[in-house]
Amino acid sequence: MTLKSFDLTGKVAMVTGCNTGLGRGMAVGLAQAGADIIGVSLPPHDEVKQEIEALGRRFLDIRADLSSLEPIDRIMSTALAEYGRIDILVNNAGIIRREDALQFSEKDWDDVINVNLKTLFFLSQAVGRQFVEKEIKGKIINIASMLSYQGGIRVPSYTSSKSAVMGLTKLLANEWAKYGINVNAIAPGYMATDNTAPLRADKVRSAEILDRIPAGRWGTPEDLRGAVVFLASAASDYVNGFTLAVDGGWLAR
Repeated sequence: MTLKSFDLTGKVAMVTGCNTGLGRGMAVGLAQAGADIIGVSLPPHDEVKQEIEALGRRFLDIRADLSSLEPIDRIMSTALAEYGRIDILVNNAGIIRREDALQFSEKDWDDVINVNLKTLFFLSQAVGRQFVEKEIKGKIINIASMLSYQGGIRVPSYTSSKSAVMGLTKLLANEWAKYGINVNAIAPGYMATDNTAPLRADKVRSAEILDRIPAGRWGTPEDLRGAVVFLASAASDYVNGFTLAVDGGWLAR
C-alpha cells in the first residue's frame, strides 16, 4: 500500500450540499487528492468553486432543490454532458428540524425524510446505474450521523433518516459489491456547522457535549477530508457497507 492508492487524479466526484460546512470541506479534500468536482445544491457555490479551481481542478456548479426527485435526471444529464462519467458520489446534503416529538409536524417529518433519505437513495440509484452501465468501479459515500447510533432528543425525523442511511448503506453495499462498487458512510460527530449552531449557542448544552468528547473540541469540516478521500480511493477497495465515525471519540465514551 502506497500513497498512490489515495490519488484521485482523473476521477470525477459529485458532492451534494457542498456550498458550505462539511460538504465544502469534503469537496475541497477530494479536489486536493486530484478529483474534479460536481457541486449539487440550491444555494450558490461561488466560494468553494474558487477554492477548488485554485487547486487546478474543474468545478461544475449544478443548482438543484434536493427536497424532491424532480431534478435528478437533469443533474445526471448535466454532469455526464460535462465530464462523461461520475466516479464518486458523496451524499452530503441534509436538513434537520427540532421539536418535541409530541408536537412534531407531518411537514417537518416529510421535509427531512425527503432530503436526507429519499433523494439520497434515488440519486444513488441513478449514479449506481451509470457505474454499472459504464463498468465503473465507483464509490458512494453517504453521510450518516451520531444519531445513526443514538436516539437523540427533539429530532425524530432526523434520527429516523440517519438511522436509515446506515442501514441503506449496508443494503447497497450488499447488492452492488459484485459490480466492484463500494458503498460506505461517514458518521460525523458534533461538528461546528450551521446545523449545530443552536446547540453551540446554548452554553449549557454545548458544555455538556464538549465534556463528553474525548478530543475536547467540536469537529471541523477539515476533519472529514482524510476519511472521505480514503473511502473515495482505491485504498478502500475492500471496505463495504461500513460507517466510519469521525467523532473525536464520542462513541467511545
